Amino acid sequence: MAKYKITFKKSVAKDLTALPKADIKKILAKIDALAENPRVEGAIKLSGQELYRIRQGLYRIIYEIKDSQLVVLVIKVGHRSDIYKHI
Repeated sequence: MAKYKITFKKSVAKDLTALPKADIKKILAKIDALAENPRVEGAIKLSGQELYRIRQGLYRIIYEIKDSQLVVLVIKVGHRSDIYKHI
């Protein structure tokens, strides 16, 4: 399987700076793993959209898979209580 390129929306940097540093490391490790397989076990497709989400503790990572370009675009990272309000 080909390796995907990971890209981020500009707003993701702001999302990450608001989180505790220990959680940021875990989230970035989870995002790096998406390059090998963007449809990992536990990834759920969001209804009505071409977006997926994975869990990292109390946080969610929302991303889009562009198979034709082999790109994973990270859209949003945030706490599970309010991540879906801002998509």
